[in-house]
Amino acid sequence: MKTLYMVRHAKSSWEHDVIDHQRPLKKRGEEDATLVSEKVKSEIVAPEKIISSDATRALTTALYFKEALNVGVDNFITNHDLYDFGGENVMQIINGLDDNWEKVMIVGHNHAFTSIANMLGNKYIDNLPTCGFVMIEFDAEKWENVKRGTTVKTIFPRDLK
Repeated sequence: MKTLYMVRHAKSSWEHDVIDHQRPLKKRGEEDATLVSEKVKSEIVAPEKIISSDATRALTTALYFKEALNVGVDNFITNHDLYDFGGENVMQIINGLDDNWEKVMIVGHNHAFTSIANMLGNKYIDNLPTCGFVMIEFDAEKWENVKRGTTVKTIFPRDLK
């Protein structure tokens, strides 16, 4: 069985004069990342790997989860291909994961993450909100074979406030 944890980056700030890739989190994003990562910590088995988009807002969000879940630096990776909004690159990453990993967390962006959560999971999500968490389990031995799984859990910031 394979388990995919997906986290959309927390709320980012548009107040800085930087390119999209370098936008930081705003204060609310930092607060939500703390809130959701702590809740997730209490409800899941930690992933063997966390793979994050290298965009500042996603990477910063991923670091909150890395800390909360006590994932070591050797099991924390960035991948520029997760800076994807359509989902094709994200699916290639998922299907190319090492089959020795049973539980993997990816941190990235919409619209890709909402689309993939709906494509792979069995629970419709209208819009994966910022800092939203989705857990999908697959009855598969190989990541390349994950097609349709079971959406086991969603944790959204609005549900924790």
